[in-house]
Amino acid sequence: MRRTFMKQPRRRRVVSLIPNILTTGNLFSGLASILFVFGGNFEAAAIAILVAIVFDVLDGTTARLMKSTSDFGLQYDSLGDLVSFGVAPGLLVYVWALSTPKMLGAAVMFAFVACGALRLARHNVLAMSNTEGKAFTGLPIPGAAGVIATLLIFDHYVISLGENVKPILAIVLTLSLAFLMVSTVRYRSLKDLKTQEHHHFNYLVYAVLILMAVLAYPQAMLFVVFAAYVLSGVVEQGWQLVVGVTGKKSKAEVTSDEPQK
Repeated sequence: MRRTFMKQPRRRRVVSLIPNILTTGNLFSGLASILFVFGGNFEAAAIAILVAIVFDVLDGTTARLMKSTSDFGLQYDSLGDLVSFGVAPGLLVYVWALSTPKMLGAAVMFAFVACGALRLARHNVLAMSNTEGKAFTGLPIPGAAGVIATLLIFDHYVISLGENVKPILAIVLTLSLAFLMVSTVRYRSLKDLKTQEHHHFNYLVYAVLILMAVLAYPQAMLFVVFAAYVLSGVVEQGWQLVVGVTGKKSKAEVTSDEPQK
């Protein structure tokens, strides 16, 4: 009995260590991306950000499966996310497309990083108070970083944006992503899929189709997937507003048609 009691805390520490190791991989990938940007290897910097997204997904999933979530892990994960999905993509988009406007480009980069930090801080506060819910409030910062990283790969292999188009597109896109991160637009999480068991087969089919498309043409489809996720929250929010306004109008019309007593 005594040996079992002594071994239990060690196992618990090992279980808690695994998600933190994955978070460290996330942080390492973000720092590698920054070094690649300094070396002028933008493609490798974008790939390093995508690798950091994989580590970020794995550390959260592992922590939930092993039931080893903690306040320390939450804070450590956010610090790694700020480097990998805030500073790294901000620096990448600045050197790649925003260095020509100089101060304007620097201001846009700062807006992206600052909004990412605000998004992470709000997420931590809501998570610690258990008011976040299953959906995300605002665009998750890995999604914003993924759009920037995959856009660079998309440009390198598919479309080759002109030097006059890059700054304009980068400014509009970066500011839009920054706004969505601090907005109240709701974005669905993978945790939502657990509550709809009768749709599991459909989700599996969709996942296989998306995976096949990404494997067939990753240079274009990765950008399409991230852009679709960013637009999904906006479209869903807009649809809910339209349905709400239409519902209110129909109720008002029914009320006005009722005979007055």
